[in-house]
Amino acid sequence: MDKIELKKISNYMYEVPKHGKMRVPAVIYADSETIKDLEIDISKEKQWNALLQLINVAMLPGIQRAAIAMADIHPGYGFPIGGVGAFDFENGVVSVAGVGFDCNCGVRMLRTQLSREEVEAKKETLANQLASNIPAGLGVPGHLRLSREEIDKVLVQGAAYAVKLGYGNKDDLEYTEERGCLEGADPAAVSDRAKERQFKQVGTLGSGNHYLEVQYVEELYDRDAATHFGLREGQVMVAIHCGSRALGHQIGTDYLKVLAQATRKYGIELPDQELVCAPLSSPEAKQYISAIACGVNCAFANRHVLGHLTRGVFEKVFGIAGETIKTFYDVGHNNAKIENHVVDGRQTRLLVHRKGATRAFGPGHRELPEKYRPAGQPVLVGGTMGTASYVLRGTEKGMEETFSSTVHGAGRRLSRHEAKRRWQAKEIIDQMKQEGILVRGASFGGLVEEAPGAYKDIDRIVNIVHEAGINIKVARLRPLICIKG
Repeated sequence: MDKIELKKISNYMYEVPKHGKMRVPAVIYADSETIKDLEIDISKEKQWNALLQLINVAMLPGIQRAAIAMADIHPGYGFPIGGVGAFDFENGVVSVAGVGFDCNCGVRMLRTQLSREEVEAKKETLANQLASNIPAGLGVPGHLRLSREEIDKVLVQGAAYAVKLGYGNKDDLEYTEERGCLEGADPAAVSDRAKERQFKQVGTLGSGNHYLEVQYVEELYDRDAATHFGLREGQVMVAIHCGSRALGHQIGTDYLKVLAQATRKYGIELPDQELVCAPLSSPEAKQYISAIACGVNCAFANRHVLGHLTRGVFEKVFGIAGETIKTFYDVGHNNAKIENHVVDGRQTRLLVHRKGATRAFGPGHRELPEKYRPAGQPVLVGGTMGTASYVLRGTEKGMEETFSSTVHGAGRRLSRHEAKRRWQAKEIIDQMKQEGILVRGASFGGLVEEAPGAYKDIDRIVNIVHEAGINIKVARLRPLICIKG
């Protein structure tokens, strides 16, 4: 393996200069510890290696400015998780690896008027009610039983269709990315198999790293932005992290085959076959982009229904009106979206892949809710069930440097297999309880895989993007209750 040159641009930004078959440099928002870990993986010649994956992304046709990795970078399928790649429509491509297999996995956060003290008084009851009423776990069905025709409506209309079915309200849509519906969705681009797998899964949390957390605002950093966002210290929030469930996974599986054929058909040379792709001008790419939109809309609808169910639990436990619980924001972190960004001084239409990376528009952006525009977009960053999560805000610098992208979470430090080797479910549950956090899990195996120690330090990850100036810290949130799939 050739030696890789890593050039330090600043304390929180590094670059692999363009060389060999790279079309652009590879840029990493990281500190020295993150870089050291990446270099250790290189020295051990690990084939599934996040830095090598980022360099490979920099070799793809039509990529603009740089292949970018965020502070939570770790290996993924083809693209590193925490990876961003923007492609022009003249020479660029779309790649399944740049989206992942859980299309539009993301976070919806609800804002309550309850205080930490009010929830602590009924925490056990609330945890049990949430565990009973929020469908969670591998293959567990939801409350909705949809027909083929109804699934197609979900794929086209997204969260708006859930509102038509009586889940949530139109105000929720105002505080959802794309208002809960990405244009260009064509159900014909999604296989019957993918739709069949979703008939009973809209409104389900799923398994793996998905969760519902009751949290409280522990600390505010940017009080002006917090005022725009309606946040205060001690306030209770609810974070719902999940995506498009089986439908999204099947879309990814189906289009790996389609794009593998397209790669051969159009003679695209790849450094890694996991990066199979199709030119954006091709029928294969247009079909896949339509399928992505369907997966995005399904995920928005899924989180929307879960938000409605969560409101119902809070109404029952605390005797409050559901309308007092507002959707704070909903944003995805696994997608490929058509956006306009400035490249070489001019507005350019691009397809931006965000693989485990969150959109982060800066102040004044027209796509943000009017109430939030002075501050910029809320960025929802999940940590672990034993540490913390964050609300950040987008900045002008982030829009200029990262195609309005940032971190999505802590990022895995250990594999799921290694986590199972090190910990047992009971010790995790007991430890969390000692720290004042109630954990309810659909399976012991799933809990162990998501042990807090399996993840990187969320405070350090967030500090990197904050100090780099591509985001600003607004609030730190601590968990009180965690429902795991």
